[in-house]
Amino acid sequence: MHPIEHLRYVARSSGWGQESLVRETAGALLSFGHDPAGLVTACRSMIARRPSSGPLMWLAARVLTAADPRSEIRMCLREMTEDKTARFLALELPVEATVCVLGRPDLVGDTLRRRGDLHVLVVDVLGEGHHLVRRLSEQDGWVAEVAESGLGAAAASADVVLLESAAVGPGGFLAVSGSRAAAAVAHTTGVPVWLVAGRGAVLPAPMWDALVARTLAGVEPWEADREVVSLALADMVVGPEGLVTVAEAVGETDCPVVPELFCAAD
Repeated sequence: MHPIEHLRYVARSSGWGQESLVRETAGALLSFGHDPAGLVTACRSMIARRPSSGPLMWLAARVLTAADPRSEIRMCLREMTEDKTARFLALELPVEATVCVLGRPDLVGDTLRRRGDLHVLVVDVLGEGHHLVRRLSEQDGWVAEVAESGLGAAAASADVVLLESAAVGPGGFLAVSGSRAAAAVAHTTGVPVWLVAGRGAVLPAPMWDALVARTLAGVEPWEADREVVSLALADMVVGPEGLVTVAEAVGETDCPVVPELFCAAD
């Protein structure tokens, strides 16, 4: 497949997790390793079409600032493949805990499939929760599908609320709609909120601001599929380095600031 067609295919595809999205994009970008102008255009195009992905912006920023783009692409792929976020989450969750999740989170879903002792409340936001319920029902453990109207009750009844985000910055984290309400209910009822953010999700302020602006542009807040949630509502963050405080998680990022990515795609 021609690299341009490959990128278009990736941009049109839906339902992919962040690792798959980065892997497929990286494979296409390898073809532009000796074409700096084409590489910039390809990265802009993907960011414009998949604006809510922190790892995709992380990949593009690292590649565009690297002396050897092809080597950097391979390094990013290796780091993404070796991400231990799901493994750390599986180790940190208490035995036989009741957890509340929203929709169909990728890393959290991987964790729940590793653990068969958890009680899982899956809130069916955006009509995606039933996919996770079906997958978990095939294994040991207890799982219940919760209608969106029961979001608050599910959050208050859990031992921990798990909210997954593909983009985190100093201004908050981007998560599926309903996450702000779930976090607020948990916060006021004393239920811990753990933010799950895998490799490449944490961005510096300029990159975070650009991502949020593009993701939410032209959409009424009550109609958006995603929303920004305050970091003040998260108690801990589970990421590639394990379970850490919010300050530790957002204090450092290996994503460079690349103004060229903010320009309109050609």
